[in-house]
Parts: sequence; structure tokens; C-alpha cells
Amino acid sequence: MPVRIDLASVHFGEKERPLAEAAGFTLSTFRYDSGIAALRVRNRRGEIIVLPFKGHQIWRCIFDGRDLTMKSMFEEPVPDVPYLETYGAFFIHCGATAIGAPGPTDRHPLHGELPNAPFQKGWVVIDEEKGTCAIVGTYEYTVAFSYHYLATSTHVMGANSTMLDISLSVENLKKTPMDLMYLAHANFRPVDNGELFYSAPANKTSVRVRKSIPAHITPAPGYKDFLEELAEKPALHHVLRPDLKFDPEVAMTIDMKAGKDGFAHALLRRPDGTSDYMRYRPEQCSQCIRWICRTPDQDAIGMAFPSTSEVEGYTAEKKKGLYVSLAGGATWRVDMHLGTLGKAETNHVIKEIAAITG
Repeated sequence: MPVRIDLASVHFGEKERPLAEAAGFTLSTFRYDSGIAALRVRNRRGEIIVLPFKGHQIWRCIFDGRDLTMKSMFEEPVPDVPYLETYGAFFIHCGATAIGAPGPTDRHPLHGELPNAPFQKGWVVIDEEKGTCAIVGTYEYTVAFSYHYLATSTHVMGANSTMLDISLSVENLKKTPMDLMYLAHANFRPVDNGELFYSAPANKTSVRVRKSIPAHITPAPGYKDFLEELAEKPALHHVLRPDLKFDPEVAMTIDMKAGKDGFAHALLRRPDGTSDYMRYRPEQCSQCIRWICRTPDQDAIGMAFPSTSEVEGYTAEKKKGLYVSLAGGATWRVDMHLGTLGKAETNHVIKEIAAITG
């Protein structure tokens, strides 16, 4: 029978303390020096660190001795600051009322309210029969005359797995529709000469490079020329050569195709034959954003962000029709599967991608 453990602030002290041990899992709680509560969940292959009351972020993800998390400028999360002043997590929910950089007429913060949202409730469910540990959190967001929704985030870890099942559901608690925008910011650490495979045609029609420059970045010399070249020849970025100018970042929209099982796939094969991998259902998120940042201070790749929208801000995305109109009382959901694969699993997925793209 599954065992549920409710999480409360008293569980999180300055020193790391054990919380539970069962079914191949070891759970412990602690606080960073910044005061933010953190839950460490270990299985037989590695660990994740979840911030149960701060966006339900996965701050770190380590499997088979390798940290999958982006290189950032932050050793630990920072409380009560904007998105870019505490940016270094492996996984971040973005939305749900807006995503992207705010445009000239927008008032929303970068990527909306979810990234650092103060989740009010959290719990863990350990299922010995299934060999899983689910870390769950809920956030109720209310703005008079505007929004009232309940977001439920779930991260599921298998006892012997290097993959995570992540989902988010958003229930509109109002009786009238709400505009919903969402993006799953999964930030892997790239590797020089890693090779990208994904279930979309590698042409400029299906892989569209963002040429606009958000206000929060300052381009390096040659940046605009690189964007133009990449827009004409998207395959240039398929091998992450050290000389490519992903500085400070490159974003693109990709028209991902699903296989017979309904999943689209994106994979970064490492030189040793292993890979980092992500799959999701395009029927749940119609858009896919790829984001790459390779600088001396930050090194990250978002191979495939499942998204309802592109990243130009609420007003621009609403005008394009790239949002979900969620009826009063209705629930929207997204599911994804991400982590790292061994050599044999990597080769299997590459063949699957080839079968989808033809």
C-alpha cells in the first residue's frame, strides 16, 4: 500500500535530516544557507533535489555520478527575487498566465508567476509495489477580477531509473474562462561535440530561429550574423561545436512530430554514446522551444521545451492565438519524461526518431 508523507516547514532545518527510507529510496530534508527548504530524494542510480515550496523546482538532478543540471552562476537558490536573480535549476514550470519576455505593453514577470511561486502544500507518496516515489505540490493563485487556478506539480522517480516523469495540471477554479500559457524549462548541461537528434524535419520551415533580442540580454560580437546563418541552415547546430556562438543564447521554435505512441522526442548524444533525453505529447503542448546558452559563466541546453506558446510575451502570443482558453472549472495537463539514457537505449531512441522523420 502506498505511503504518503505530508511536508511541513518543521521538517526542514538547517542541518540535513532523514525523512524516510523505503522501496529503494532515501529521503532527507534541509535548508540552503539562503533559508530555502529542499528535499533530497535518492534512488539506486542518483538523486534529485526538489524545492517543494519554491516553484516546485528540481534544483539539481544527478544520475550515475553525472550532474545533468545546467552550469549557472548560482550555487543555491535565492529567496524573494525575480526569475533571473535565482536562475540555475534543472527543471522549472513557467506560466501559467503568461510566458516569455514581457513585451512593451505587458506587465507580467519574465516567464510568469510559476517559476518561483510559493507552493502552499507538498507531500511525498512512496509506492513499494510500483517502485516509485512521487513528489507532489500544489499552488493556488488568485487575483481578484482576473485569475483563480490550482496548479498541481508531480515529479515521479523510479527506484532503479535515470528518468523522471514530470506533470503539471492547472484547474481553472473560476466559472469563466482563463487564458493559459505554459512552458517546461528543462535545463540540461551540454557537452562539446554532443549531437542533437529530434523528431522534426531539419529545415528552416520547421526550425525557426528567434531573431528578436530580448531586453535582458546583451549580444556578443557576431551574434546577429550567427542567427541569420542558423536561420538559413538549422542543421549547423546539430553538433555542439565549441566554436558555435550561443552567446548569450539562441532560441528557436521547432515543429515536432509525434510517433505512433503520441510522443515527440529530443535527444543529445554525448561523445561516449550515452545521452540526455526528453519526450512529451504535442497534443498537450502545440509548440516546442529549443534554448541554448554557452558562455564562460552559463552552459545550458533546453532540447525541447513543451509549450503552449512562443516566447514573445503575453500580448504577442495572444495575438498569434498561441494560448489555451481554459473553460471555467476545466483542467489542463501536460506530461513529460526526461533524464539520461545508456548507449543501447540511446541507439533505440535515435532509430525511433529516424522512423518518425523518415
